Amino acid sequence: MDPEKKIIDILTEICGAEPGEITPELRLFDEGLLDSFGTIQLVMALEDTFGVALAIEELSREKLATPAQIAALIEEASR
Repeated sequence: MDPEKKIIDILTEICGAEPGEITPELRLFDEGLLDSFGTIQLVMALEDTFGVALAIEELSREKLATPAQIAALIEEASR
């Protein structure tokens, strides 16, 4: 499965969004879909799903701002 699609699926579940509501360029924090608790849930789900280690203290809102940026972060962490 496409990593960006999987990230959107994870975000849809965590944010309680409707299918199709979250798009690759949607600004998650600006739209009020992601908060600090959701961020922790997201990082844990990303680590489990993609087998990467992410240091939450090194993750800024900007790095997690959109699903597309999260996909780039996962790609970088997978190297």
